[in-house]
Amino acid sequence: MSQQQFESFTASSLYCEKCKAAMPVRERLLLVLPDRELYDYLCTNCASSVGQREVTAGEKVMARAASPRRSRRGLMP
Repeated sequence: MSQQQFESFTASSLYCEKCKAAMPVRERLLLVLPDRELYDYLCTNCASSVGQREVTAGEKVMARAASPRRSRRGLMP
C-alpha cells in the first residue's frame, strides 16, 4: 500500500463510548475553510461524535486525481 493510499483512509467504524462497542459511523461535513475541510464522525446507532477528520486542499486534489472520472453516461475512456 502506498503512502498516498494510507493518507486518504476514511473510517467505516469506530469505538463509541456511549454504545461501548465499535459501531458503523457516518461522516458529516462540519466546516469548509479555504485550505481545508473539517469532518465529524457520528455513531450510526446513537449519533454521538466519535472522531474528526481534516482534509487539506492538497489531499482533495490528490483524491480527485486518483479516482476515475465519470461522464454522464458512464466511465470516460
